[in-house]
Amino acid sequence: QVHLVESGGGLVAAGGSLRLSCVASGTMFNYNSGGWYRQAPGKQRELVARITRGGNTIYADSVKGRFTIFRDNAKNTVYLQMNSLKPEDTAVYYCNADISVTWYSSIDYWGQGTQVTVSS
Repeated sequence: QVHLVESGGGLVAAGGSLRLSCVASGTMFNYNSGGWYRQAPGKQRELVARITRGGNTIYADSVKGRFTIFRDNAKNTVYLQMNSLKPEDTAVYYCNADISVTWYSSIDYWGQGTQVTVSS
């Protein structure tokens, strides 16, 4: 069983910064790609950023140039550095990880979510 634990959310003024962390723990064969998604009230969950094990990244257009996703494979941790935050970034942020539990199978895991609130 693998668990994802997120941290780093909170309340910040517009223009401020936050760093989210997502630590994966448990029995893993390999931690493949990882990512962050967010869901604002009344809206669907959307991709924010994603990173492969090798470090290739993709970002939602709305966060390009402001957010950076990176990872520490030795710590099984994926981070999301969020700068120049805007009120429209307010949402619950979820960590997602594709983890190989054996050499031939992988499972998609989700964290419990962390609230990010940006005040205007």
